[in-house]
Amino acid sequence: MAGNTLGRFFAVTNFGESHGPAIGCVIDGCPPGVALSEADIQHDLDRRRPGTSRHVTQRQEPDRVEILSGVYEGKTTGTPIALLIRNQDQRSKDYANITDRFRPGHADYSYWHKYGIRDPRGGGRSSARLTAPTVAAGAIAKKCLALRYGTQVRAYMSQLGQIQIPFQSWDEVANNPFFAPNAEIIPELESFMDQLRRDGDSIGARIEVVASGVPAGLGEPIYDRLDADIAHAMMGLNAVKAVAIGAGFDCVSQRGSEHGDEITPTGFLSNHAGGILGGISSGQDITVSLAIKPTSSIRIERRSVTTANEPIQVQTLGRHDPCVGIRAAPIAEALLAIILMDHSLRQAAYQEYKGLE
Repeated sequence: MAGNTLGRFFAVTNFGESHGPAIGCVIDGCPPGVALSEADIQHDLDRRRPGTSRHVTQRQEPDRVEILSGVYEGKTTGTPIALLIRNQDQRSKDYANITDRFRPGHADYSYWHKYGIRDPRGGGRSSARLTAPTVAAGAIAKKCLALRYGTQVRAYMSQLGQIQIPFQSWDEVANNPFFAPNAEIIPELESFMDQLRRDGDSIGARIEVVASGVPAGLGEPIYDRLDADIAHAMMGLNAVKAVAIGAGFDCVSQRGSEHGDEITPTGFLSNHAGGILGGISSGQDITVSLAIKPTSSIRIERRSVTTANEPIQVQTLGRHDPCVGIRAAPIAEALLAIILMDHSLRQAAYQEYKGLE
C-alpha cells in the first residue's frame, strides 16, 4: 500500500504535489463536537509558511486553508474532515533543466527507480510543500489534546550547522525566523545564513520537540510502541536523517545508575527516558530530537547522471530553503501531536472494558 496515511484511530491521508493545483489532507477519527474553524488551523500554517524571511524559500504561498467537510455550524461532526490548500506561486520553468537529471541527495533518483516516472517540478510528491497539510491536521490534533488533557506541543531549533543554540526561553522561539530559543545568538545565525546564501550552498539543523501534559499510559507494545510510532512519523518528515528520544545517543556513555530515572512519591528526578518507558508514556514531558540534513537543491554544480545514465553536472535553480530545518519546528510539532492524538484514541478504546471481571 502507498504510504500516504499516518495514524490508525486518528488517520491523516495526505495528497497533492508541489506544483499541482492544490494540496491537502483528509482526517478520519476526529471526535465530534469540537469547536473548529479555519482560524484554529491557520496560525500554525502561518508559522510554517514560505517567504516569511530572507533565510527561507521566497516562494510566496498564502497557505490559506479551506475546510471542505466534517464541520457543521462551527463544530466537528465526527465524519472525515477534508482540508484544502491551493498552490498559487508555482514557477515550473525553473526545473526545465533537470527533467531528465538527478540531483545528488534528492529523491529524484529513487522516485524514478520506484515508479519509472517522476514530476520534476519542485520535487513533485517528494517536496516539503506537502508538509503544509500535515501542519493543518496537527493543529486539529493539538486542539483536541489541549482540550482533553491540557497537552502542549512545542518545538525549537537547537543547532544550525556547527552553531549550538543554548536554550534560554520558550518566549523567544516565536520572536525570530529561526525558531531559536535564544535572542542573543540571532545575529550570528543571520550572518551565517547570509553567507551561505551567497555561497549557493545549504546546511543542516537540529530540532527539539517537547510535549508537556501527556497522560501516562499511551502506547501499544510491542510493535506500536509510542516511541516507535513517533520515530516512524518523524522519519516521514523531509530531510530527517535521525530521531532521538530522551537522552538518545548520549545513553551509550551513561551508566545505568545515571540513565535510569529515579522515582519518588512526588515524581521522577530526571527524564533521560524522554517521557516513554517500555513504549508507553510515563506522564513526563516527551522529548524528541531530529537531525535534518542540508537541502539537496543547491546552486553549486555537482556530478550526477541523467535518466539514460549519462554523466552530467547538475546545478539547481529555483527557490529553495538553504536550510529546511528553519521551518521544521511547526511540522515536527504537528507530527508529534498527530501520533499522541492517535494513541489517545486507542487508549480511550480500552477504558470501556477496564476492570471487567
